[in-house]
Order: sequence, then structure tokens, then C-alpha cells
Amino acid sequence: MTRALITGITGMVGSHLADFLLENTDWDVYGVCRWRSPLDNVEHLLDRVNNKDRVFFDYADLNDEMSLITVVKKVKPDYVFHLAAQSYPLTSFTAPIDTLNTNILGTCRLLEAIHLVMEENEGYHPIIHVCASSEVFGRIPADQKPENGINEECRFHPASPYAISKVGTDLLGRYYAEAFNMTVMTTRMFTHTGPRRGDVFHESTFAKQIAMIEAGLIEPVVKVGNLESLRTYADVRDAVRAYYMLVTCDPIPGEYYNIGGSYTCLVKDTLNTLISYSTMKDQIKVVTDPERLRPIDADLQIPDCSKFKAHTGWEPEIPYEKTMKDLLDYWRQRVQKGKFLTR
Repeated sequence: MTRALITGITGMVGSHLADFLLENTDWDVYGVCRWRSPLDNVEHLLDRVNNKDRVFFDYADLNDEMSLITVVKKVKPDYVFHLAAQSYPLTSFTAPIDTLNTNILGTCRLLEAIHLVMEENEGYHPIIHVCASSEVFGRIPADQKPENGINEECRFHPASPYAISKVGTDLLGRYYAEAFNMTVMTTRMFTHTGPRRGDVFHESTFAKQIAMIEAGLIEPVVKVGNLESLRTYADVRDAVRAYYMLVTCDPIPGEYYNIGGSYTCLVKDTLNTLISYSTMKDQIKVVTDPERLRPIDADLQIPDCSKFKAHTGWEPEIPYEKTMKDLLDYWRQRVQKGKFLTR
């Protein structure tokens, strides 16, 4: 039986990837999670976990090398999707050391664990996806941005400790492919969202606040940060399909790809779209909250995904409007169940 190991299975992307693999393959799915990881995003899978029905959870931490070695030795996955990270750019400004340790050294620990198990088991050669981020490109001046968008060869100019950590993650993936003959591919995924998106991200906190306003829990005011940043959006369900195709469509060791959606707009346009879907759209006001502003922002996030599309045939399929409606409905359901924190 084919085995896939997903680090960060309890996150938005990890949980959707598990859903995709369970629905579209016959693989067994092994999820790595920390003992303190919230299970909200995978609560629909817990019955299957308890019944050992193709879904298994193993406890490990990117900051504990022995736990990673133990899991890799036990599972011996055919495919590894390394999605776990400290993934919040704004948080990284106040927790830079934790961000760098988790994302750079944590990735190194995982790849070392896999390399060790490969050396101990002749013929074992898993296919590994290391998830970096479009944030590695950071602040690209408008006059230096390629005509067709940011391609793989654009220089890195990270604009946060998180982005710096993902530069390290990106380079580690390529290093292990080149140095140890490991089949590692790296992705720089641009903004991707949808149901289960964390509320520290702009479009998700907009949707959450709107849902709370509709429920009468807060005044009709949406607090925002920088609304002038340009973003290209993809749906998380398209993203996980891309990750599956990455590891199954003629994987090339050491390759690196930009992946992203096809709909580009300013953050303020995203806010206006979400407000337009609200039952209280005529009453909602918008207020800038200084605490939501980054010291530096990556403000021209438009990808050129032609390399990945040419290699795999992948194309985004879910319209931007459906993504945003589904995100808002997700938060409406969460609020109705009382599953929310502060805005």
C-alpha cells in the first residue's frame, strides 16, 4: 500500500491535502502533528483515525529530531509532503528566532531523518515535496517585475523573518536533492485560501469579522491592515491538487516551481468582495488597525506559473468568487458553533 506522510496535517493545506488523497487515491495517509496541535481542521477525519481507516496520526515536532526519525522509520512513506511551519508572516516579526528555528532547522531535521532512513534501507527512495513560499520574493520594485509575473529566476528579497525562513527552506530542499540524490522538489505557492484558512491572514480575518458582525457579536466595523498590496489568489483545493501532481507527474529531483492562481486584485478589492456577500453590507465600516500592519510588506505578488503548468498540465479550476463565498460561509458556520476567538 502506498503511504503518504503529511507534516502539518492539522493546518488548512494539510487537512485539504488529506481530503484530496483520501478521495482521489487509494493511499494511506499519515499525518504528523504536535501533541498541542488543534484538531479543528481534521475533526471530520477523527472517526477514520480512530478506526484506522486509511488515516493515521503520529506525534512529532520539527524541533525534535528524534521524533522525526522515529516517525519516518515507522512509516517509511513513499511520498512526503512537508507543509508544517510557523506560517504567519506578521507573527514572525515578534517571534523571529522561533520562526527561523522551526522553518529552517525544522526542515533540515526532517530531511536529515529521511536521509538517515534511506541510508539504513537500501532501495528506499521517497519522493519529497518541500513547501517554501512566494514570500521569498518579497518586495520586487514594479519596474523590475517581469512582464508575465514573478518567475522562478527572480531574485529573493524577503520582507519578513518568515520570508527569510522560507528562503532557507527553499535552498535546503534543493541542497538535499543535489548532495544526497534525494528526490526533493520545492514549491513557492502564492496566496491560497478557502475554508479552514487561519484568521491571521487578511482575507480570512475579513471574513471572520463579517460573520461576527452578521451574528451581532461585534459592531459593524471591520479592522484592516494594508489594503494596497496586490495579491493573486488561488483556492486551497486547487493548491493541494497541484501538490499531488507535483509528486506524481514525472518528478524531477531538485526542481523548484512557482504555483498560484489566476485572479489578481488589491487587498481592498478582496475586502469589498467579501463585504458585498454580506447581509449587512450597507452597514459595515472599515477602520485601519495599526497592529495589523507589517513593518515591511510584500506588495506585488503576481506569479508566472508557466514552468509548473508546462511540466504537469495543472491549471486552477475554482473561481475566485467561489473561494471567497466558501471562506465566508466557513466562518459563518464557525461563528454559529461558537468556535472563534477575538477578531
